[in-house]
Amino acid sequence: MSKKIMLVDDAAFMRMTIKNCLTKAGYDNIVEASDGQIACETYKQEKPDLVIMDITMPNMDGIQALQAIKSLDPNANVVMCSAMGQEAMVLEAITLGARDFIVKPFKPDRILQTVAKIIG
Repeated sequence: MSKKIMLVDDAAFMRMTIKNCLTKAGYDNIVEASDGQIACETYKQEKPDLVIMDITMPNMDGIQALQAIKSLDPNANVVMCSAMGQEAMVLEAITLGARDFIVKPFKPDRILQTVAKIIG
């Protein structure tokens, strides 16, 4: 059984960029959510092994979604994505239980390195 990865970003282009990077590396079990609220519902249904989530989104931001997912599953593996200049939010996310963070614009090797480190 392959590891399931959930991509959460309000920008479809960003989800597609990460998904392309992951599928080229052999990760093919990928689910998507377009905001934090949908991510929480999808997490309950899909139980992904890893969540890669943007911080800045409408409806429910990545920090709120991280807290909600961690309350559902304290062992959830969540990696936050942030643009440069969001250091305070990244630190808050790490404090709240995020496993790592990836800075935008994405470098494919950094994404794959982080994914491999957390779920193999």
